[in-house]
Amino acid sequence: MKKGKGSRQRYITPMFLVLAIAMLVMAILSFWWNIYVFIVELIVSAAALSLIIFGIVNLRRYVCRTIAAASSYLGNAGKDRINKVSVPAAIIGNNNEILLVNDLFIKKVCSNRNPLGDLISDYLTNKNPDTMYEDNGTDTFVNDKWFIVFAVKAGESSVVYFVDDNLYKTNSDEYVLSRPVVAIIAFDNKEELEREAEEGEASRITVLVEKTIAKWVSTTSGFYKKISGGRYLFILEERYIKQFIEEKFKILEEIRAIEINDRMNATISIGVGRGGATIKECELWSRQALDMALGRGGDQVAVKKNETYQFFGGLSKGIEKRDKVRTRVIAAALTNHINNSSNVVIMGHRYSDLDSVGACIGMWSAVVKGLHRNAYIVIDRQQTLAKPLVTSFEKAGFEGIFKSESEALSLIDDHTLLIIVDTHSPNFLESKTIYEHCSKVVVIDHHRMMVNHIDNALVFYHEPYASSASEMTAELVQYLGDYSLSRLESEALLSGIMLDTKNFVLRTGVRTFEAAAFLKSNGADTVEVKRLFSNSIDTYKVKYKLVSEAEIFNYCAIACADSNTPDIRIVSAQAADELLGIENVKASFVMYKTGKTVSISARSLGDLNVQVIMEALGGGGHQTMAACQIENVSIAEARERLLSIINELEINKKAGSQADTA
Repeated sequence: MKKGKGSRQRYITPMFLVLAIAMLVMAILSFWWNIYVFIVELIVSAAALSLIIFGIVNLRRYVCRTIAAASSYLGNAGKDRINKVSVPAAIIGNNNEILLVNDLFIKKVCSNRNPLGDLISDYLTNKNPDTMYEDNGTDTFVNDKWFIVFAVKAGESSVVYFVDDNLYKTNSDEYVLSRPVVAIIAFDNKEELEREAEEGEASRITVLVEKTIAKWVSTTSGFYKKISGGRYLFILEERYIKQFIEEKFKILEEIRAIEINDRMNATISIGVGRGGATIKECELWSRQALDMALGRGGDQVAVKKNETYQFFGGLSKGIEKRDKVRTRVIAAALTNHINNSSNVVIMGHRYSDLDSVGACIGMWSAVVKGLHRNAYIVIDRQQTLAKPLVTSFEKAGFEGIFKSESEALSLIDDHTLLIIVDTHSPNFLESKTIYEHCSKVVVIDHHRMMVNHIDNALVFYHEPYASSASEMTAELVQYLGDYSLSRLESEALLSGIMLDTKNFVLRTGVRTFEAAAFLKSNGADTVEVKRLFSNSIDTYKVKYKLVSEAEIFNYCAIACADSNTPDIRIVSAQAADELLGIENVKASFVMYKTGKTVSISARSLGDLNVQVIMEALGGGGHQTMAACQIENVSIAEARERLLSIINELEINKKAGSQADTA
């Protein structure tokens, strides 16, 4: 232990005193050997002895003065008075060394060990003596007990009290650890299992999944019950959820190891509600958390506490639902809301791309031509990334359908219906003002669910497994009135699908090709669609300059664009796509700065979830395509943040692999 000034003198002074006496004896003995040596040794011994006696006197004066100052506070001098204090107490000097204690301090705090000379900080958990003087004191854990430590200044000294609150702390900790937590577990791909596998095999897999869950539950004292075909209720205590969080919910990996067939693994999603005032509130939060987990693609855990979420897992791609019953139900509800509205305003996200504008055009066509209601598309012509598509429609005589924010605001009334496509976050809307002015809202989106999402929608059509908003719109328009899309409108939707699937390479399912086939049957020309992706020679050169200058870090390609690069938003997205073609690159990130904002376009082939990385930087998106914007930072600072997150994910991944091996 560290010692204070008084402590050092207390232990060192007797040692020097012995040495000084020894020197004096040696000096006397040297009298018969050499008179000069005798005189020198005698002088040195006398000086040392004088200094030591002076130190002892000073120390005693210091201790007496300190104790006297404390005694004036206690009312009487001496140890008798401090022993009358009913809690462990100590008197400390101005260097925080312990000078006097009562018997209770020795017994309860020190386990019958003499503490004189120790620093009081040795008995404090946070090691900061200043916290003792605060109004609420400071908590400390010493000698296997909890104490609240208070201190009072008394001249040059302080009187310190250790109030035993071990029983309260123990009961308080037990209360917190025993609070109920509600979890709802969903077998994500049970329906796909039953459809793909033979009856006996499907039953075997279901039993295996349930046994794995039951084994996981058995490590707790919780309650577990099957509540529906593929859902299970799990009620446990807070102490166990902390353990699961530390393990990052290894149950996800155990379930994922169960193979349904050569091309499918079992997955579960878990919604956890914790910290609620009642079990009912925790159950509500668990349902909301499960919806969030499923909305982000499944195969993950969402933990909700108050308004905050924690996410674990999310490594698998979303499971495609081939059943279109939900699409028909959504279309029926949407038809009803459109028919009961005075007009319809359609809007995508900021910096709208071909998918956003294509979906808007598809919905506009269905509303105007299929349901015979007035509809308009809100777009910022200066910031859209789909200028070729907008221009082609305006040349075809449809210039009146595109409205600016100010023009659209003049068309809104109490019965206006706002349809939002390709985003579900109010922070990414083309116009947040229009959203705030519309009381009736419909959302159609395919991006993985974000915590900050639109929660007042009449219809929230969210399918994270869909390739694009254009695919979802192409399915919906088939049920919105007796109307077939024209060639231009079909090409707009097909361009959106091709953009988000990278020409049918990423996130494509059976329904993606069915939607493309439907659009092709309505006259979509793939050559004309390809022209919408054409670049100028300057843009082409800039794109490949970015690719050539990229650096690779932990299988991630990172490129930084110059601030004066023309068409930087388009170029960065295309460069990010191109970087995925490099060997051993699992994800790509292209960074560029506009004003005070650094934007990052992120892409992957599915091996790395770029949505998780972008969310850590305040953005979002899909597992294979995401983006973010960081305010008031330089390119270098943003790059360091990105590298830090990538490195952290790599460390966690390695740690998980080592744990699995163990």
